This record gives sequence, structure tokens and C-alpha cells, in this order.
Amino acid sequence: MTDASKAAKGLKERLADGTEDRLGKALTDLLDNPLLTGVLGAAFDAREKAAQAQEVAMGAFNIPSAADIERLTRRLRSVSQRLEGIEDGVYRLDRALSGRGVDARLLAIEDQLGALASKLGQAAKRAPGAKPASKPKPAAKAKPAAKAKPAVKAKPAAKAKTATKAKPAAKAKPAKAKPA
Repeated sequence: MTDASKAAKGLKERLADGTEDRLGKALTDLLDNPLLTGVLGAAFDAREKAAQAQEVAMGAFNIPSAADIERLTRRLRSVSQRLEGIEDGVYRLDRALSGRGVDARLLAIEDQLGALASKLGQAAKRAPGAKPASKPKPAAKAKPAAKAKPAVKAKPAAKAKTATKAKPAAKAKPAKAKPA
């Protein structure tokens, strides 16, 4: 570096250091001045009164103020958060109700109904004087569906159950001869 550049850099540093000190001292003197603080206080009071007057005037013309818009924004956010909570709850319920748990339970119930139907059929065969019942149809396996109704799945088991009930055969009555 040359001597001229060193001198220019040193002068800038001295001026910057001196300027900061002088500026700080001037601001301190201004803030300590009671006349300036009074004027600043009056200006802030006037600003607040003007804002209140503006809010009253906007209310008279049915125009929302910034505070009204802020309140509305907060309420809208609150409603949005509540709605998201409800959506999460509905999703969890849907997942719980349409999951494999319900399908597995229905299949187990159908299997139990099929086993009961076969036991009833065997008991009907063993009963003395009863006509042998036809073989019960096993309960059909339900196909997993997105929205299956329990009544639809229970029909095959209900048919198997009714098939095991055997009606006794009607006894033939001798035909009476009509007098001629």
C-alpha cells in the first residue's frame, strides 16, 4: 500500500469514529431537551386520536378497520384448526371402520355360523324319526369391499342356517270314497 492510501484510510477511520461519537452526543442532548420530548409526546397522542377518529368514521360507513380484519383473521384461523381436527378424527374413524379388523370379524362370524349350521344338520340327522336334512351349504367367504354392508355379508350364512331346518314329511291321508 502506498502512503497516500494509508493516509486516506486513517482519515476515514478517524472521521467515522469521531462522527459516531458526535452523533451519539447530539441525540442524547436532543432527548434530554424537555421541549423536544413534549413535542414528540403530543405528536404520538395526536396520532392515536386520529387513529381512533378514523376507526369511528370507518365504522359509521360500515367499513372494517384493521383491528376488525385482524380479529376476523384470528377467528378464521381458529375455525380452520378446528376443521382440520375434525377431518383428522373422521379419517381415523374411517380407517378404523373400513380396515381389516371389521372384515376379519365378519369372516369369523360367518365361519362360526357355518359351524353351527353343520352341527344343527348333524343333530337333525341323529334325531329319531326325523327326515335327514340336506347338507348345509358352507358360508361363502366375503369379498373385502370398500364399503360393505353387514346385512349383505350375513345373507349366505342365513341361507345355510335355514337350509338345515328340515320340515317333517306330510303323511299321506287315505282317500275317502264318495257315496254314489
